[in-house]
Amino acid sequence: MLSANAEQRANIKFLTKLGKSATETYNLLTEVYGDQCLSRTQVFEWFKKFMEGRKNVGNDPKSGRPPTAKTPENVEKVARIVRRDRRLSIRAISELTNINKETHNALSVKRYLAKNNIPVMEHPPYSPDLAPCDFFLFPKIKSALKGTRFESVDAVKAKATQLLKSITQDDLQHCFQQWKIRMERCRDRGGDYIEGDNISTV
Repeated sequence: MLSANAEQRANIKFLTKLGKSATETYNLLTEVYGDQCLSRTQVFEWFKKFMEGRKNVGNDPKSGRPPTAKTPENVEKVARIVRRDRRLSIRAISELTNINKETHNALSVKRYLAKNNIPVMEHPPYSPDLAPCDFFLFPKIKSALKGTRFESVDAVKAKATQLLKSITQDDLQHCFQQWKIRMERCRDRGGDYIEGDNISTV
């Protein structure tokens, strides 16, 4: 028998196969499950996974890494290493302790933003309607690479680099104008997903 969450994930999978949008899927689940419904973010994340071809509705196996790298053991480990050699880079410390440097970088960015009173806009991790890479950059590169057969990974990298370098200031300005329009539409709709709306991305 499926758990309540796995049952909802099975329904998300079913609704993606019916061609429903992520917002329609979330609304239908809310109608059926009410307060017990998965969060909007969870529904959108699972929707994306099933759209990308995932078959399994079960949870992914958890890795052994704790949710935070700041454990007493890690603090002591880093302190010992730094006392031995104060000139080590973050990368070297990361390699010696097996602590992911992205954790440190994310904390550094958060501290910088807070220190400089830079507001941070929260939005769900799966928001291709709001992420410039998803609605502008990736489609632009994908359409340029489509139908081309490459002989090596290096050839793909070279072509992708060439395409990235060919993006003009006007392209970026247009992208950010479209981003602003998308943000405003999302705000006006109370945070609803807007994929499929006819907003120009080119």
